[in-house]
Amino acid sequence: MAEIFAVVNQKGGVGKTTTAVNLGAFLAEHGKRVLLIDLDPQANATSGVGLQVDKINGGIYELICGSKDILDVLYPTSIKNLNIIPASPDLSGASVELLNVEEREFQLKKLLQPITDSYDYILIDCPPSIGILTINALAAATQVLVPVQCEYYALEGLGRLMNTIELVKGEVNPELELCGIVMTMFDPRTKLSKEVVEETRKHFNDKVFKTIIPRNVRISEAPSYGQPVTIYAKKSEGATAYRELTKEVLQNARN
Repeated sequence: MAEIFAVVNQKGGVGKTTTAVNLGAFLAEHGKRVLLIDLDPQANATSGVGLQVDKINGGIYELICGSKDILDVLYPTSIKNLNIIPASPDLSGASVELLNVEEREFQLKKLLQPITDSYDYILIDCPPSIGILTINALAAATQVLVPVQCEYYALEGLGRLMNTIELVKGEVNPELELCGIVMTMFDPRTKLSKEVVEETRKHFNDKVFKTIIPRNVRISEAPSYGQPVTIYAKKSEGATAYRELTKEVLQNARN
């Protein structure tokens, strides 16, 4: 049975997709069978592993709408052991499609059931909002991973997100656990970055991963080449950081 991670933050631009893609790639490198689900209409995780969004014949939107079976929307990537269910801009209409669906918050969980034994890890890259798609991810997940950017407004909204996670755990998914908070885009030259890390650790203690993801040019460049940093620049500071984060996740996870 797969460990299912929802990678969540309602703020955009915090390294959520980058974390989902690179964690998936490094888990696959460790020999784990990994499925990446792009649940964001921007489809950045899809293009980030080399798939061309306009050439995809069905993805997560078609799965949710019932026009495709799950086996029809599983795509291999150039990375051994890593598959993806891609997204497209059509996904922005999924919240409307789900309006009249009974138990709509459990739709993704139900759709994933036939394949959960085929993978060790399923990573869901959520949209930057707490809407019905993110609630579906949290209902299907066993773990939540929260990337937080090392910037001034980082903690603003993090409390609300934690409340949402607790609410989902209480009302929808009692198995849901917070795997951890990943500090991203850290700039060691600034006092602010260090203060944000300190403040987050003060509030959330051991729920903050020891590994900090630096602000790194190679991490930023990799998606434009359709590659995780593990392939694009495997010896870069960014790749090293995500490799260390993957080790922490493997230590914490139940698989």
